[in-house]
Amino acid sequence: MSALIVSAGPVTTVTLNRPEVRNALDESLIAELKAWAQRVPTDGSVRVAVLQGSGPSFCAGADLAWMRRVAGYTHDENFSDALAAAELFLALDSLPVPLIGRVHGAAVGGGVGLVAVCDLVIAADDTRFGLTETQLGLVPAMISPYLVRKMGLSAARAWCLNGTRFSAQQAASMGLVHEVVPAAQLDDAIEHAVASFSGTSPAAVASTKRLLSLVAGQSPSEVMRLAAEAIAAARESADGQEGLRAFFEKRAPAWTERLSTRDTNRS
Repeated sequence: MSALIVSAGPVTTVTLNRPEVRNALDESLIAELKAWAQRVPTDGSVRVAVLQGSGPSFCAGADLAWMRRVAGYTHDENFSDALAAAELFLALDSLPVPLIGRVHGAAVGGGVGLVAVCDLVIAADDTRFGLTETQLGLVPAMISPYLVRKMGLSAARAWCLNGTRFSAQQAASMGLVHEVVPAAQLDDAIEHAVASFSGTSPAAVASTKRLLSLVAGQSPSEVMRLAAEAIAAARESADGQEGLRAFFEKRAPAWTERLSTRDTNRS
């Protein structure tokens, strides 16, 4: 299997498992990751997911053998192939649970795209990043919406256009990475990040994640009614009622751990 998926209670760890090619993306890995992302349960049994790479690197971008194959594709074949990759990034971005990126070694091209769709990213301090598509005569097409949203247009232009490498510290300065730690402390930092979601309502997390995507880039006046509807629905929900009762009664809440149809709509 190109991806190893292991669940331990409410935590699922997804490991890119092609260390011999530094976990480069190809058709098989893309299909496996997309299949997992599209079937993440919405009953609260999974509370958080961790995305990581095996071996010396997180993800080296596109597999060279794959690139040799697509060089001979027709336009329609190339479009279909690219659309499958775009669907992967959308599926990961639309997960109803928090996605934590554990990044080490190198993240290049599509690997940076995987970083960009994670909700929380922790990187080892010696990680190197690169958006090197222009150096190959290509464009970072499928990942561009997530790069611009995460890094901002100015940083995306700077690093996408020249294709040069940048450090974990630089990635953090532009918001692509949230925390940089020594490599020896990476696992402890991931464990702490996973634990930080332990007290949250699964339904509220899913609703909040979807809401943030909907309001991104819009003015407050454009999303005022949408936001009002979101909080009204949350106050009336089982978890909203339970959360408020637990707060006033000074006890831990007992979440329903089931998401509503509205919360699980990923369109």
